[in-house]
Amino acid sequence: MTEFRAVDWLTFNPPVIDEYRATGGNVGGRWKGNPMLLLTTTGARSGRARTSPLTYTVHDGLVVVIASKAGAPQHPAWYHNIVANPDVTVELGSETYAARARIAAEPERSRLYDERIAEMPRFGEYRTLTDRVIPVVVLDRI
Repeated sequence: MTEFRAVDWLTFNPPVIDEYRATGGNVGGRWKGNPMLLLTTTGARSGRARTSPLTYTVHDGLVVVIASKAGAPQHPAWYHNIVANPDVTVELGSETYAARARIAAEPERSRLYDERIAEMPRFGEYRTLTDRVIPVVVLDRI
């Protein structure tokens, strides 16, 4: 198994969120050219709104995000938040809408994950960095 490199998401995310909102979703730097959305969840313990920039794909009309945390050994905080409260807000470009997050079960999970790897190969590497099954989350507009 390859070694995971930790990222301080509390420091990393705010400038990405600010750039996303200032440009209607056109984030540069390492994210240039990657489809990105902002997912606002309700904190599982705090009850406070938490926003995370995430890459996404659309498969058969479904907006899909992967709880990879870049291959970390634990799920990302936003994933724990949607387990506790699946009602979320999605910012996709200049559009904002309410959605309900659902965790894809097999075989849908594997199919959607493999489709993500086809579009964004680095997600294949994330599986080699962790022993956990990386969840796939579908954001159903409500």
